[in-house]
Amino acid sequence: MSPPRLLRTFLTFLSAIALVPVLAQTQSTSQPDLQSAGPLGADLFLQSGSTGMVLVVVRDSQIFFKGYGETAPDSRQVPTQDSLLRLCSLTKIFTADVLAKLAADKTVQLDDPLQRFAPPHATVPRRVKPITLLNLATHTSGLPRELSNPPRDTPHFTFPGYSTRWHWLPNQRLRSTPGAAALYSNVAFDFLSDALEAASHKQYAALLAERTLKPLQMQNTTFFPNAGQCGHLLVSAHEEGPCTVTEATAGSSGLYSTAADMAIWLQYLLRSGGEGTAAQVPNAQGVYLLPSQLRSQKGLDQAGQPTGVGHGWIHILPIDSPSHIVEKTGGGAGFETYIAINHARRTALFVAATDGPVDTHLNLFNAANKLLLAVAGLPPLPAPAPRPRTKRRRSRLRR
Repeated sequence: MSPPRLLRTFLTFLSAIALVPVLAQTQSTSQPDLQSAGPLGADLFLQSGSTGMVLVVVRDSQIFFKGYGETAPDSRQVPTQDSLLRLCSLTKIFTADVLAKLAADKTVQLDDPLQRFAPPHATVPRRVKPITLLNLATHTSGLPRELSNPPRDTPHFTFPGYSTRWHWLPNQRLRSTPGAAALYSNVAFDFLSDALEAASHKQYAALLAERTLKPLQMQNTTFFPNAGQCGHLLVSAHEEGPCTVTEATAGSSGLYSTAADMAIWLQYLLRSGGEGTAAQVPNAQGVYLLPSQLRSQKGLDQAGQPTGVGHGWIHILPIDSPSHIVEKTGGGAGFETYIAINHARRTALFVAATDGPVDTHLNLFNAANKLLLAVAGLPPLPAPAPRPRTKRRRSRLRR
């Protein structure tokens, strides 16, 4: 081989070696087509045993939607983008969004005590420290999960109302010092919405509409469904009571919405709605507490072991991990709902499923995490530790 030819061969070899990392990087960042979510969602639906399910996956400006099963048992109608859904505890991340905006414009501060926003003559209990807005938003207030079981035949998410919870609160002994331990609390988020209402001098539902829903044009996300909307509510295999006004739990669990509106919400959370669209306040999804800072945590691990606690949000895996997920679970009134976000690949997922006739014991949240990461082209989360199997209370569960 002549010297020039040998040199060219050597240079070609060097170029090939130099390209290896580039090719590896290109392959590692490649993502499956968003339409791959369709069969993955079908498998998830079959495993869940649900009556009906909607799936929304967003990647930047791309949106995938698919409905599975039936809108109600034996309806033979597939859920659509306009089917009405109960968001259940996904409501909390809307409350947290309003908190972030009011904190950004100095209407409130995160360390403001709840007592500052209490109605006249109501005393907020304390244990060493007062309960702050930050404590309410991170489930570290020391308040219990629920005020009590609602009275028999009470419609879902209509208890406890404002006067009931503020009459109950002064007589409570906190489970822990505020900020010391996490205990998932629905009633804490109802008090948080009460505080935001008092701080802004506006009805909380009007405040949420003004600051979040109207700017995003989420026209079917509401606490006040009309007859037409209620006629499109997904129905589970069990009798779950009427579709009605749920303003009483506006902070914790009362929101109704649709898959079309949730696609807008996912783009907002990803900050991918395009030029001129509203953007979420920076760090609204940030980590405010590490589990290592807490004496204990209960009720925050439905979708995986937490690595960070935010305002309503839970983080899974370290932030620098490509498979890091920011998530929120929800459940109750015959629904399970979930949002999961992978910012590394700018991909987010929303799923809502209604109970089927038989509980398959599938952890819908873990299964949805696998779907999200598969669509993002990332490896799945580590397998969770086995959990004791318990009978699930379908009708009164709120997550």
